[in-house]
Amino acid sequence: MDITISYQRGETDPGNGPVRIGWLLSEASSPIVYDPPRRVNSRDARRSHAKSASRCPAILNLESRYFEVPCPFDLNIGFTRDDKGRPVLRNLAGDSSTVRAGKLSQLLSLVSEKEWRYPDRPVLQLKLPYLFLCDEPVYLTQLDAYLHYRPVPLPGTIFGGRFPIHIWPRPLMWAFEWHDTSKPIILKRGEPLFYCQFEADGPDRSAQLIEAEMTPELEAYLDHITGAVNYVNQTFALFEAAERVRPQQLLTPRKER
Repeated sequence: MDITISYQRGETDPGNGPVRIGWLLSEASSPIVYDPPRRVNSRDARRSHAKSASRCPAILNLESRYFEVPCPFDLNIGFTRDDKGRPVLRNLAGDSSTVRAGKLSQLLSLVSEKEWRYPDRPVLQLKLPYLFLCDEPVYLTQLDAYLHYRPVPLPGTIFGGRFPIHIWPRPLMWAFEWHDTSKPIILKRGEPLFYCQFEADGPDRSAQLIEAEMTPELEAYLDHITGAVNYVNQTFALFEAAERVRPQQLLTPRKER
């Protein structure tokens, strides 16, 4: 569906400079464990040689458009079925797990088996509080952290996605399709969990990420759109309705405390 949205732009947002993207944590317990998103920039790469790949303008330009969301937990998860044949998750870390079992079950869940895309590929979801928003038309693309090397590859693929954060800001999740259930899912705290790419109204515009405040206006708007996926199949069809009730401003930079 084609949607044209008109927003007023202030002096700090002329439309030809960096687009300002706000991020915040939505309803996070123990928010200290969730590190800020960070720009992908080959932090450990050798840069001294003039011909080093880490100094290539094309590579730097690509990396400058990705922000990585770091994994907040150490996880070692296995798959099995109970005595009734129902799919269940196993915490393979056992007593050495850094996440208590009660908390883990609140964060990590298997999608209902009848909603899997393939009968032999379970779908796993990790709830996250990261929320991105903007006051001009911007689409977020969530994709795998494919530039990050994992000594132990994940036994499947993540679900990517693309949606407009100026209309539909919502907490992200990490969704995983488990191709080889004989192998565990091993995630390490601090490693990139996925990338976010932001598309504004020009391919040459870079993104500036700033921490945002949860204002009463933003909270009311989130309440208005949250949970729509439980009632309709195509939430994109609700964008026009969301636009009609959207406040003029959602992004308020967080004040220093």
